[in-house]
Amino acid sequence: MSDQSRQRSGGEGKPSLYQEVTDKIIADLEQGRVPWVQPWGRAKAGLGLPSNAATGRHYSGVNILILWGAVIEREFPSQQWLTFRQTLDWGGAVRKGERGTTVCYADRFIPKAEIERAAKDGDEPEAVPFLKRFTVFNLAQCEGLPEHPHAVPEPLPEREIIPEAEALVAATGADIRIGGERAFYRPDGDYIQVPPQPAFFEQINYYRTCFHELGHWSGAAHRLARDLSGSCGSKPYGREELCAEMASAFVCASLTIVPTVRHADYLGAWLEILREDNHAIFRAASQASKAADFILAFRENDTVAPETGAAA
Repeated sequence: MSDQSRQRSGGEGKPSLYQEVTDKIIADLEQGRVPWVQPWGRAKAGLGLPSNAATGRHYSGVNILILWGAVIEREFPSQQWLTFRQTLDWGGAVRKGERGTTVCYADRFIPKAEIERAAKDGDEPEAVPFLKRFTVFNLAQCEGLPEHPHAVPEPLPEREIIPEAEALVAATGADIRIGGERAFYRPDGDYIQVPPQPAFFEQINYYRTCFHELGHWSGAAHRLARDLSGSCGSKPYGREELCAEMASAFVCASLTIVPTVRHADYLGAWLEILREDNHAIFRAASQASKAADFILAFRENDTVAPETGAAA
């Protein structure tokens, strides 16, 4: 079986979890719906990152996109989720007939045959990555639960100067230069250029733009060490823009700022990347979560740990 066939097959002709998620996101993009910028105006849930109601930990990577999509499509009033077991442990139950949402848990393991091979050859065994399904239920699908302590804050109104966002931008210590008509991150000088806030038609876009550029800034070699070498129009450039777009969306959601698409003109490039590689959205979402976590870690008293798997 070819590598591409392995990626597309989950055994017995079934599509792999990578392919299922990738196909869903491609379908959304083809319909003009950007999964990391949901139509929150018709959402019943408050804006924020999805989290586990039992632990308060945020879901990360592609699971953010999956759970945001479920909140919008199924009109859930909450961004809080539980596994079936956690629901029971809390003294509640999943309502009869409710359908859970499939999220992903990524990890690595060393097969027994690889351990034996490494022992025989005298080298280190290589771990094999795997992805498995995990089912979670929105709080709205459960009953008999106690009051949960992880309430989601109300969204802030548009066009309001946001002190928490202002403080976070400053706390990063990034060299941010205000002026000009374009926003960009310059890797060789390690600085960000952003137009003055009054120059934005909606002033809240200043913060969205800052977090997009801080997403790029986080990828510098002495920070998260992503590949920032791609020239405009290249696939590495498109992958980095995809990462920065999602990183900005994740940071904005954490601050209850509604995310938007800053670079909608890259839609065609993103579709091409996803069609060629069904691991690409997982990789980009994972990098975006790491970038968002890196930026959000500059907040004082940030006690909620990001979650890398499906549930705590």
